[in-house]
Amino acid sequence: MPSNALSSELRSVGPVRLEVLTGGTGRPILFLHPGIGFRGGHAFLDRLAASGQVFAPAHPGFEGSQGHASIASVDDISYLYLDLLAQLGEPALVVGASLGGWIALEMAVKSTARIAGLVLIDSVGVRFETRDVPDFADIYALSSEEIAARTFHDPALARIDYPNTPAAELEIIARNREAEVRFCWSPYLHSRRLRTRLHRVDVPTLLIWGEDDRLAPPDYGRRLAQALPRATFETIAHAGHFPQIERPDAVAAAVGRFVTTLAPRAGAQKELAQ
Repeated sequence: MPSNALSSELRSVGPVRLEVLTGGTGRPILFLHPGIGFRGGHAFLDRLAASGQVFAPAHPGFEGSQGHASIASVDDISYLYLDLLAQLGEPALVVGASLGGWIALEMAVKSTARIAGLVLIDSVGVRFETRDVPDFADIYALSSEEIAARTFHDPALARIDYPNTPAAELEIIARNREAEVRFCWSPYLHSRRLRTRLHRVDVPTLLIWGEDDRLAPPDYGRRLAQALPRATFETIAHAGHFPQIERPDAVAAAVGRFVTTLAPRAGAQKELAQ
């Protein structure tokens, strides 16, 4: 379902057709959604469009995007989105939330040639602890009530009114859960090699974290920030693992401030020269 400010289109990238929400003008902003898909995030996307031209693809197998046998891992998705960046024509700000942050990091360690900067919102993707010490809560071993308490400051926001939810929306929720497990289960929420490659992320990076995140706690976010060459870290009060859902204005404002610190767009410089 498109947001108020963005429209939906189908876009061919590599071997798949992706559902992409688009809107706004200015610097390209690629938004990579978390494992729950676009659910609950439309208000944030509306506000993000005030900072640039937003492109928000549904990952393969999520929402209205096709799946494909060749896209079987987060690594595969990262290459797909590097191809999408090549279609946008100029370096983009890449904003990734949770699973989307993991994808963004996988993209950046491969190439930052088309990335102007990164924003990671409660990202996963990297293991710091030993095998016997978890970095993340195991959402596949918890009840729905426990998951809600760990991922939201206000757990009521996680509840789905199944009897009164249209069948089409329930189908999307089911597709998203199936796709999330496919990409996130093994290895759980991380790439074994990503940590040793973080030094390659040579663009400005902002990490935004919900203070009440109990899936990937703020201390994990601080360790991730310390492992990145050009990173800053800030927290959002009264928010859990999805601050862009619980505090869309605060997160969009933080992204907007970060955008002003990036190098001017090449297109904008050319326009000024004329």
